[in-house]
Amino acid sequence: MPTAATADSSTPVSGRLRRWLRHELPQLLLFLGLILAARSTLANHYVVPSGSMQHTLEIGDRVVVDMRAYGVRLPLLGTELIATGQPQRGEVVVFDSPVDGERLIKRVAAVAGDRVRLQDGHLSINGQPLAVDATHEAFGVRQAPLDLDRGGGPDIDALTVPPGQLLMLGDHRGNSADGRYFGLIQASSVYGRAVAVYYRRGEGFGWRRL
Repeated sequence: MPTAATADSSTPVSGRLRRWLRHELPQLLLFLGLILAARSTLANHYVVPSGSMQHTLEIGDRVVVDMRAYGVRLPLLGTELIATGQPQRGEVVVFDSPVDGERLIKRVAAVAGDRVRLQDGHLSINGQPLAVDATHEAFGVRQAPLDLDRGGGPDIDALTVPPGQLLMLGDHRGNSADGRYFGLIQASSVYGRAVAVYYRRGEGFGWRRL
């Protein structure tokens, strides 16, 4: 039978545990839930796994992704609650591959209604070449550096993008498994816009806007 001293010494410990379970644990769970919700609806990050977007993005780059750019989604479930915009030509975005669901990062090369031609890695939209020079294309105010060291990859001839869809291309045109292979994607499937590279191997932390 426990002595009075033993019983007295265990009471404060069990009392603190009950108070922690009753008051502090719910607050901790709420805090963790808010972090998860913020990651799902406000901002997230993406680690670039391949060289398909060189030299805009290099392998291993850490990229900040704005999750609110095109819609506010229900945390964890991904259901869109409020539409806040549409992906625009030239933006770098994150989306799920329609083939296997793998998360990809590519450039929006063409939007609904665009007439697309791609020859030797060089893009024309609605009859207008986007080339600034041999290694850069202009999407309005955005300029994309092209990497054509492996050629231009498959050509595209006389494609018109249907309503609600997008054509995604990598900037490393001869080394990118993009819309030329998996087809067009639904604009609604894009869940975030890449904002900036915040870490690059060999350079460390910084803020390289996209």
